[in-house]
Amino acid sequence: MIQVDRLTKRYGSFKAVDGITFSVGRGEIVGLLGPNGAGKTTTMRVLTTFLGPTSGRATLAGHDVLDEPLEVRRRVGYLPENVPLYLEMRVREYLLYRAKLKDVPRSRRRAAIHEVITRCRLGDVEDRILGHLSKGFRQRVGLAEAMVHDPDILILDEPTAGLDPIQIREVRALIRELGDRHTILLSTHIMSEVEAVCGRVIIIAKGKIAVDDRLDRLRSESSIVLEARGPADAIRRGLESVPGVEHVVQAKVEGDYAAFEIHTKNGSDLREELAQRVLQNGWPLRQLDIRRTTLEDRFIQAVTRETISAEAEREAV
Repeated sequence: MIQVDRLTKRYGSFKAVDGITFSVGRGEIVGLLGPNGAGKTTTMRVLTTFLGPTSGRATLAGHDVLDEPLEVRRRVGYLPENVPLYLEMRVREYLLYRAKLKDVPRSRRRAAIHEVITRCRLGDVEDRILGHLSKGFRQRVGLAEAMVHDPDILILDEPTAGLDPIQIREVRALIRELGDRHTILLSTHIMSEVEAVCGRVIIIAKGKIAVDDRLDRLRSESSIVLEARGPADAIRRGLESVPGVEHVVQAKVEGDYAAFEIHTKNGSDLREELAQRVLQNGWPLRQLDIRRTTLEDRFIQAVTRETISAEAEREAV
């Protein structure tokens, strides 16, 4: 449903988006995760035809954003971070106005508006003036507007920004429901949001994709944490010699104790083998535990790696 190939967006000499490539299949809910200024919003504005790419290509539902922008807009519903509403209009009046602009056939407008009001739980406020609604209800109106023409794809930029905890929970539940009928690309810098609603994660940093993987696969990654008393270099070499160990990272040295993070092939649990190797060499063991990798861990690793890489490129230039 979404295909992005080497997409780049420049502002003068600054690359907001730097040659990214990814795809989103039908029915997926994908989280576009990254720190502020990473390029998430710029990517979404290109995909929704609000901005043109400097180079590269993007197609949505089979239509190119440059060659067929009107066809793209017919198939995409977009919720920007700050929902643009006509605050003097009433909810139903506004949705009717937007349905007309989106070429919803006259014969279907009444049913389409009723459906989005129901799905977004706006029945109690459908006759109220938009300017009198809370931010949470305005966000729901924005979602209803994005859905009123029944698009194949929904692109949501920071859909829970500025909401209170109850409103955040309601909007997340609604997004999960929408995933039954729509392909969704959701931008956020809140990791709990991605974990709550998404099946796949794309982490973008410094305009580049740092991670693109399924959430359950990211959660299944783990490492082993070990602390032992003895010479750090000798302990590290001993751990690296255990079959199945991929690499060992020395974490810290505290007095006579050295700490290590051990990564194994396919995430194998080698705690027994590691303990035997340490004890055979007479090194007292203080800690041996499994650390499950969290989305936050992967996020920090990816952002830090891209930041270091970008600084190295600047220095080389």
